[in-house]
Formats: sequence, structure tokens, C-alpha cells
Amino acid sequence: MSYGDNIRESYCYTGIYAWRIHKGERPADLPIFQTNRTELVINLKTAKAMNITIPPTMLALADEVIE
Repeated sequence: MSYGDNIRESYCYTGIYAWRIHKGERPADLPIFQTNRTELVINLKTAKAMNITIPPTMLALADEVIE
């Protein structure tokens, strides 16, 4: 189970930074971006290997379930 930043959104911000630096902006002058969305990912295969039962309500709340 993992709760963290949305990776796709982080990659988008990385591209924006690269583009702005390529255009000549100084990295020290760039604002700090933070992702606006966090996500909950549950790996059922690992949970089963560790003999952990994930409640159905928790699975329903997850943004992504890896089987």
C-alpha cells in the first residue's frame, strides 16, 4: 500500500522545468511546484504474499489496485 504524489503529474512538472531552463531561465529563479493530487495504490499480490487481508472498503477507496 502506498500513498503519495501522482507520478504522471510530477513528470509533467519536470517537463515544464526542463522547457523553462532550455529557454534560458535560471533554475534558482524557478518556482517550486507541488502536485495537487495524491493517490492511494494497493498491491494485492504483495498483500496476499504477506498474508494481509485488505478490507473491501479500503479497496473501494484506492485510486489503483495492482493484482
